[in-house]
Amino acid sequence: MNKLIIVLALFSLWSCSGSSERLPILGERDTVKKMVDGKEVVDTVYHTIPDFKFVNQEGDTVSAQNFNDKIYVADFFFTTCPTICPVMKKQMKKVYEKFKGENEVAILSHTIDPEHDTPAVLKEYAKDLGVSGTQWMFVTGNREKIYEIGEKQYLVVAGADSTAPGGYIHSGAFVLVDKQKRVRGMYNGTDEAGTQRLIADIERLRKEYKDEKQ
Repeated sequence: MNKLIIVLALFSLWSCSGSSERLPILGERDTVKKMVDGKEVVDTVYHTIPDFKFVNQEGDTVSAQNFNDKIYVADFFFTTCPTICPVMKKQMKKVYEKFKGENEVAILSHTIDPEHDTPAVLKEYAKDLGVSGTQWMFVTGNREKIYEIGEKQYLVVAGADSTAPGGYIHSGAFVLVDKQKRVRGMYNGTDEAGTQRLIADIERLRKEYKDEKQ
């Protein structure tokens, strides 16, 4: 499917995500047949974020296992970005402050300029933002792996582009991922309205899990 069509479809989902009690599950899905109590039933297999290995601002290896039993927000940026990244980080800081100290919620920011954005650079960047600890991780790693997980798994644009300001192009989206590694929402990370919708939807997801336990 053409990427533009995918993006337009996702925007339509963003605009109506608040219309139902449960958040939608985004991305492609498959159906599989299986036997349950001797009967054949059809089950839905949703798009999920696969395992990955990157390195965070502390120099530690980070994988999908670090986000087990967590709701997390992912985005893509680079520290020398001259356009939307400073705005995105200002907005993401509001998400961080809202859920700071909550073990159930995490943030994962991927640099798309791994040659420049070493763990040391990312650590200084986090410090300048007023971020401590690893609830909000800034990660670097193999360039192609970062671009691949961005475009194929998180469903956003992320890559090098010599014609773009700073030499890279990336989405301004914040991507909400649930505890099953499913994409549950995408939000405009460059404005206040998108950020506040994200915060509200994180709370909705937390309520979903709380209700399931009761």
